[in-house]
Amino acid sequence: MITSMTKYSFILLSGDKDEFLDRLQELGVVDISRSQKPVDDVSGRIVADIDATRDLIKCISAGSDAHLVELQGDRLSLVRKLEQVSVWGDYDREKLAALGAKFYRVPKKQFAPRWEQQYALQKVAEQDGSIWFVIVGDSTDFPVKELPAPDKTEAEVRYDLERLDAKISSYRSGLEKRRSEIPALEAKIHSLYADLTLYLAGITGKSAAENSLLVFEGFAPSEDDARLKAAFDQMDIYWEAEPAKAADNPPIKLKNNWFVRQFEPLTAMYGMPVYDEFDPTVFLSIFFLLFFSICMGDMGYGLLLILIGLALRGKSGGLGKMWSLIVTLGVGTVVVGFFMGGLFGVSLPDQSWVPEWMKKCMITGDIQFGGNSYSKQMALSLVIGVVHICLAMITKAVWAVKRAGFRHSLGTLGWTLLIVGGVIGITFGAAGILPETVMKFVLIGIAAVSALGIFVFNRWGRNPLLNIGSGLWDTYSMASGLMSDVLSYVRLYALGLSGSMLGQTFNLLAEMVKGSDPTWQWIPFVLILIVGHALNLAMSCLGAFVHPLRLNFVEFFKNSGYEGMGAAYNPIRK
Repeated sequence: MITSMTKYSFILLSGDKDEFLDRLQELGVVDISRSQKPVDDVSGRIVADIDATRDLIKCISAGSDAHLVELQGDRLSLVRKLEQVSVWGDYDREKLAALGAKFYRVPKKQFAPRWEQQYALQKVAEQDGSIWFVIVGDSTDFPVKELPAPDKTEAEVRYDLERLDAKISSYRSGLEKRRSEIPALEAKIHSLYADLTLYLAGITGKSAAENSLLVFEGFAPSEDDARLKAAFDQMDIYWEAEPAKAADNPPIKLKNNWFVRQFEPLTAMYGMPVYDEFDPTVFLSIFFLLFFSICMGDMGYGLLLILIGLALRGKSGGLGKMWSLIVTLGVGTVVVGFFMGGLFGVSLPDQSWVPEWMKKCMITGDIQFGGNSYSKQMALSLVIGVVHICLAMITKAVWAVKRAGFRHSLGTLGWTLLIVGGVIGITFGAAGILPETVMKFVLIGIAAVSALGIFVFNRWGRNPLLNIGSGLWDTYSMASGLMSDVLSYVRLYALGLSGSMLGQTFNLLAEMVKGSDPTWQWIPFVLILIVGHALNLAMSCLGAFVHPLRLNFVEFFKNSGYEGMGAAYNPIRK
């Protein structure tokens, strides 16, 4: 539901502007009409400061970590180098170079004892099945390939490693100090936004009476009228109040119960309604929850979502703010998952331990239609789609009459009567509520009345020939669009089926590796189940969020005429 707003007009002396805006900030409920973008050098500098602070936060949280990874990579290289030079021990590199010493390594089995008689050879180390040795003097005909001489001794590499460890430790300490700056930087961003909002509100005031007066315009919820009017009476200003109208384009504040309020962020993702438009959040809350639950279709995953939501309770930012929505979606998934007969990829109707009365409640199997078999769950998805679209068309008709009047809504009413009335008539006939002959006459009557609105009176007062041409074009658009809209709802069944099949696949893989040896084969069994179902849960949640959102944003909003071009209520406040 859209909160009723009151439009306020203020006239004050130019010198009282700062005090006036400061008082409005303290009241915290008045949305002053203001620009949404930088309009001059002052506001531009504020925005630049906000961007610079954001970049600094990113640098601290991301860039610094990247440098730490680089330092750790350098340390790993030094550790490997230490392993390579440690076999040679400590020595005087300059003296050995002056003597022309050469370095060698051979497997112990290939080392020939005669080499010690033929060459000035000195063994250095024997380990890991190899022998390291040095030859001084001529070794031109020696049958083993010479190793590159180490550029540093063991002591030198250890010294470099100690210095790098000290540098990493110092950097870690500095990094922690810099990370502690992030809350203050985030608070600075909030403060800058408040300054920008206040400044933009201030420059919105129109100068009058040779720049000695300022005129402001703002909006506030009508429920705060008494408090605001009492406060304005105490200020040295002239003010007027009147109920806001759609032509004023007031900001939009939604007011819903606790259940619907959880889905308001989804409405904001598409766009807020304008003042004389309907609030789609009520419809969105019901159908998004239903669609999400059908796409998940598994009681086990619903229980996990409930636990995840409860674990996020009290967390700040991100998903922490939406913990109650996650819990609600989990509860819906548990309920719908029961009727779909899924539990962590296990098909409950196929299990002998499930009571028969529970199996009878589950929507499984096929139905016969036109000589063909169709899945009951797929048919249910299509039926829900038809209901969803019919409700959208009814909503469009109701709001068309409310906004434009009955005469100027006959085209919309004609289409609503034809589609919704036709669906209801066919349903009653198929269910045997109406005899076949009566159903035919009902449908003919609906078609005749609808045709008047669609082809003759779709725009009141216009040339009938133009109305007929417009009606024919609308007929083409409606006929081609409605079928694709309805078929779009098959994705609910498809996503639920794919998630169920993937869960069953992971269960089958786990069973294949379990075997009969309980000593170790239970380990891969449990790992496959945990990793597999965690992956399936993540992918199912992604699909169950995106596609139901699309069905609401495209199919419902399009057929209901919802535009979502309003601006969100954003009062200036401390």
